[in-house]
Amino acid sequence: MPADPLKLIALDADDLAVISAHVQDARVLASDIVWRQREKRLVVGMNRLDWEQTLSGGTEPRRLIAALRFDRVLACKSRNIDLQRREAMLELVGIEFHPGEPPGGSALLLFSHGEALRLDLECLECELTDLGTDDLGTSDLAIAPLGPEG
Repeated sequence: MPADPLKLIALDADDLAVISAHVQDARVLASDIVWRQREKRLVVGMNRLDWEQTLSGGTEPRRLIAALRFDRVLACKSRNIDLQRREAMLELVGIEFHPGEPPGGSALLLFSHGEALRLDLECLECELTDLGTDDLGTSDLAIAPLGPEG
């Protein structure tokens, strides 16, 4: 684990762009997408590349287990994500924020094969937190993005 685990908070579109860069190519199991409607919260568990280590020329690239959380979510809609296929692997391409009536808007989580989540937000409150290293995913396959063949 890095000396200081990453913990980022986004309260506006610029902040969310920073989080989006850190979760690029993250792998997400469908079973790790948790929509808590009564709590107005979406939590996404993921296996993300440690971009800071990779870009600094550190040792072998590695993946970290992380949690992405959105609060004050009014609605969560998905496209091409079958939550019944709990072992389905998705690759996160990025996150966009589209402002609506202030302070609200929607966040789009875009995945590599056309899958998407759209969150209608009261206001933007997002947090990315590293939870530890992926000690089981140390092969080259675990490091590389999935690519078009999945």
